[in-house]
Amino acid sequence: MSKVVVISGASSGIGEATARVLAAAGHRVFLGARREDRLAALAEEIGAGYAPLDVTSRESFQSFVDAAVDRYGHVDVLVNNAGVMPLSLMDSLKVDEWDRMVDVNIKGVLNGIAAVLPLFTGGDGHVVNVASIGAHLVTPTAAVYCATKYAVWALSEGLRQERDDLRVTVVSPGVTESELAGTITEEYAASFMDEYRKNALPASAIGDAIAYAISQPSEVDVNEIVVRPVATR
Repeated sequence: MSKVVVISGASSGIGEATARVLAAAGHRVFLGARREDRLAALAEEIGAGYAPLDVTSRESFQSFVDAAVDRYGHVDVLVNNAGVMPLSLMDSLKVDEWDRMVDVNIKGVLNGIAAVLPLFTGGDGHVVNVASIGAHLVTPTAAVYCATKYAVWALSEGLRQERDDLRVTVVSPGVTESELAGTITEEYAASFMDEYRKNALPASAIGDAIAYAISQPSEVDVNEIVVRPVATR
């Protein structure tokens, strides 16, 4: 069954790969991100709609969802994918980067949820939140990032329990090919991540997991999927 799926952070990485996977499966996708030139190119390639999106702005997210409704008439699925990961040691006191992670990784998810919940009535809505393996474990340099992803997990579980007419899925990727590591400004953290990322999943693997979750019958709610490279602890 074809669904209308809105995707944040769709200009690269997991968001772009998910858009490609879902469009190939026959879903109608609507793409959002800050880099409008990339969105336009991808949208033309896969036959999707798009609009600029700053997930840290409640107004921007609402306008994005409204644009999807204007194009397709409704929205069935939100994929809250946008995220940043400027890892650093706590002692480095990169507080501006802490703020950015909170704004994008937590408030961005909340803004997406707020934009779609009024549309999701009657048992047809589905919220897919992309968290991280960092929602399940903590490593040095990743304390704040992991805290934001724990928050995504908690928000998702709370929403699931509150709404018995809504499907909620958390997808937690392990190390995956993306541009996330490009936001790291601390040399120690960047070096650690270079080593960690030597065994990375293709972003399409996460897109496939999301496609699986949204393809289930309406009475089936896939609550959580953890996807990581083989033999990764």
